[in-house]
Amino acid sequence: MAESRIVECVPNFSEGRDKGIIDAIAQAISGVAGVKILDVDPGADTNRTVYTFAGPPAEVAEAALAAARTARELIDMRRHAGAHPRMGALDVCPFVPVSGMTMEECADLARDTGRRLAEELGIPVYLYEAAASRPERRSLADIRSGEYEALPEKLKKPEWAPDFGPAAFDPRWGATVVGARQFLIAYNVNLNTRDRKLAHEIALNIREGGRAAKGPDGASLRDAQGNLVKTPGRLNHVRAIGWYIDSYRRAQVSINLTDYHATPLHVVYETVREEAEKLGLAVTGSEVVGLLPLEPLVEAGRFYLRRAGKSGGAPESDLVETAVQTLGLDSVAPFDAGKKVVEYAVRVPSPLVSRTVTSFADEVSAESPAPGGGSVAALAGGLGAALAAMVANLTVGKKGYEDAWKDLDALALRAQGVKERLLRAVDEDTAAFNDVLAAQKLPKGTEEEKRTRAEAVQAGYRSATLVPLSTAEACLEAARVSEIAADLGNKASVTDAGVGALLAAAGAEGAVLNVLINLGSIEDREWADRIRSEAEARAAEARVVRDRTLSKVRGTMAG
Repeated sequence: MAESRIVECVPNFSEGRDKGIIDAIAQAISGVAGVKILDVDPGADTNRTVYTFAGPPAEVAEAALAAARTARELIDMRRHAGAHPRMGALDVCPFVPVSGMTMEECADLARDTGRRLAEELGIPVYLYEAAASRPERRSLADIRSGEYEALPEKLKKPEWAPDFGPAAFDPRWGATVVGARQFLIAYNVNLNTRDRKLAHEIALNIREGGRAAKGPDGASLRDAQGNLVKTPGRLNHVRAIGWYIDSYRRAQVSINLTDYHATPLHVVYETVREEAEKLGLAVTGSEVVGLLPLEPLVEAGRFYLRRAGKSGGAPESDLVETAVQTLGLDSVAPFDAGKKVVEYAVRVPSPLVSRTVTSFADEVSAESPAPGGGSVAALAGGLGAALAAMVANLTVGKKGYEDAWKDLDALALRAQGVKERLLRAVDEDTAAFNDVLAAQKLPKGTEEEKRTRAEAVQAGYRSATLVPLSTAEACLEAARVSEIAADLGNKASVTDAGVGALLAAAGAEGAVLNVLINLGSIEDREWADRIRSEAEARAAEARVVRDRTLSKVRGTMAG
């Protein structure tokens, strides 16, 4: 029940005019199961097309390779000309961590993909940014210096030997740069003015590069080497300019946010607002160009709720709605989170959790064996965690509980995370059971088929065992947060915390029952015995926490 692992890939191919080639590359990408194309942006003047797609890391890498194979057949750099710098048919291929992935894991994915590109296509491949093999190769601009035309001589120099592939010029292809970088958010903040100069003044004040420093005479200062001396702006990882958009009839501060972890989106918005007020201007909203990850919206939602004296542990949908409304993300165009947030755009449907309560209950009551007890146990635990979050959220901001606000804000976040884990498990449990059924239907006519079927069945039962084991662990966590809610939360809601503990413990017990019944089909008895011991321990602790919580609840009610 780990967070979904999602990677974005943004390859740039040196073809922006031939629709047949552009579409063929797009088809190669979309032909990989699990990958979703988010955008295809061709440019005739640049003669370049930028593809954006996302999905699980292995599948995204396969899609990048499939696109490169197609380009190998169709693009000839000897005939290429365009306004954008380039050095190869697949010019640059960055991987971007979206969720459940560290930057180093993304860099490893880039290195592996670069190696495979070189081996399969026989091309020179360089690594850049987080995947760079040495510091002097981190910058894409440095690697691409001289572009395609400089490659014949560049490849002869030892210091420019590629990281993978031959150090030989391939006139049809050129060379490719593969790497990993942070997600770049293209973000514009709207102002109540048409004056581009005022917008640019704000941009100079906030952007990392700042502006040229001035001497007493008003002239720009230069260092000993003749370079301009800069006065940095207020925000790191921010590039910005001011411009006027005729269709909006307003000026904007146009921003590229290159690391939203270091400089959050809401900090950018608030800083622009502060600088605008100094000039007598007002911010009237903002817009995201393209897509963005979920995290900066969730963090913005938490920031604005807390600023209003509320808990930051609200449901994800409420956090996103708060961010959209406060940042004014729908001020110049509708903001559809399902299309603008990467995780939402590529998420796999959850057929059970997305049902109505009545529909889910009907499906459980039907004659099919799944969904069954495992999915219901996960749902019970998820509801228990939801009740704990509710008690915490009802208490933060309430007079008389000031000393507990900080702890309960943290508890609400913790409970929401447990809730999300368990809701995912509702569908995961049924999917694991269906895998067992699918394995049992495999052919068993030959000895090889029998071996393959037996291995698949055992793998299926292991998965069908580990999913409810993870559910039991999460249900135990739901019981723990319920106990804390009963301890610290609003006394008027203490019974809700008690019900949460009851549901969480029931979920743990139910999940363990599913573990035990599946262990009977596991041939590795040593493994089975270890899992049985872990499962029983979780159920026992959940019972203890439940009983302790109920005792506190009854004591409070009597009190």
